[in-house]
Amino acid sequence: MTMASEKAPPAPELTPGELMSTRQRVKLVLVLGALIAIGPLTIDMYLPSLPAITVDLSATAAQVQLTLTGTLLGLALGQLVIGPLSDKLGRRTPLLAGVAVHVLASVLCVIAPNLETLGTLRVLQGLGAAASMVVAMAIVRDLFTGLAAATLISRLMLVMGAAPILAPTLGSITLNWTSWRGVFVVLAVIGIGIITLAALALPETLPVERRRSGGIAGTLRDYGRLFSDRAYIGLILVAGLAMAAMFAYVAGSSFVFQEQYGLSEQQFGFVFGAGAIGLIAATQANPILLRRWSPAQVLSTALVFGAVMGLVLLAFAYTGFGGLPGILAPLWLVLVSAGLALPNAPALALSRHGEAAGTAAALLGAVQFGVGALAAPLVGTLGTGAIGMALVIAGGMIAANLVLLLVARPWQIAVDENEPAVAVAH
Repeated sequence: MTMASEKAPPAPELTPGELMSTRQRVKLVLVLGALIAIGPLTIDMYLPSLPAITVDLSATAAQVQLTLTGTLLGLALGQLVIGPLSDKLGRRTPLLAGVAVHVLASVLCVIAPNLETLGTLRVLQGLGAAASMVVAMAIVRDLFTGLAAATLISRLMLVMGAAPILAPTLGSITLNWTSWRGVFVVLAVIGIGIITLAALALPETLPVERRRSGGIAGTLRDYGRLFSDRAYIGLILVAGLAMAAMFAYVAGSSFVFQEQYGLSEQQFGFVFGAGAIGLIAATQANPILLRRWSPAQVLSTALVFGAVMGLVLLAFAYTGFGGLPGILAPLWLVLVSAGLALPNAPALALSRHGEAAGTAAALLGAVQFGVGALAAPLVGTLGTGAIGMALVIAGGMIAANLVLLLVARPWQIAVDENEPAVAVAH
């Protein structure tokens, strides 16, 4: 038998996303970007008003920062519930219901009489925002995998970077003509716009035959399989710790820049937004880097760089070297490293569990925002100065490196060269 008579191996099956036209992909990115944006907007838009809330509701800085923690906890817990529901019911129904809850909570925040009520409503707001974020990630996994998913997530991270630029600035502009309560009016309007867009423009990406019908027992089995996957757990912990470093910045920056360095609310909005430029640049450079290096290689290098910059930030904060520029430069470089780490860790993790994409995305999001929720009050406990913020940022990046090395083990994470759209970890 000659070589010519042998059958050629079958071509890899194309994913639904690879069958899309360029126009369809652009439309999908725009819709998913809008869904992803609701989380950062909910978290960041009221940051310039934290000192005002502290005074208005007669609270301490640490107590007000707990309202941020409540939002992050809501985002974490909501994803654990909504992810499995989206695997059972499809993507659209849980998404639309969750955003409706977010709109309702935003309206009620406008009339919150005290800090306790505001904190509770912020948890509910986070629960609603969780639907849009976990469903967006599950849709990515429905349609793409591996390197293709990492590339799309990088595009979505453009929104994750742009939203922090716009959110505090939009919050500062809102504070020019109203009180902090007006910020939640704007959030309610944004939520209404997003739910309308999703209802009109987002197709169902999970066909009935692929939906899971195991009920609570099936959900628990799915979570059990996820927890038994060492590499997956390591990767989502890495993503969570990198996110914790970012949320330490989110929680502490308004007090550091406005109280320690004397910036106005408007100046803070612009400085905070400028920090996201590095995050945006890194996320958009990621697809270019992936043409030459694997997601695991980019992830490992970014985390090492982030840890080094975190230690530089801590040293400058402790010594006062360089004043405000001495804080901003390493802080923005940490954001650059996060911009490279955050698309690749989730893409590698989700590539392992396409059969339960919603549940896998839910646990990923829950860990990211759950660990982030712990970072916010930790910053408040350590004080409102730059040292406390820098300690948590540096600690998060160092811990992410340790988890990657000891649990995820990057040398065991590889891309199958025969299927360039698929990333696998052994």
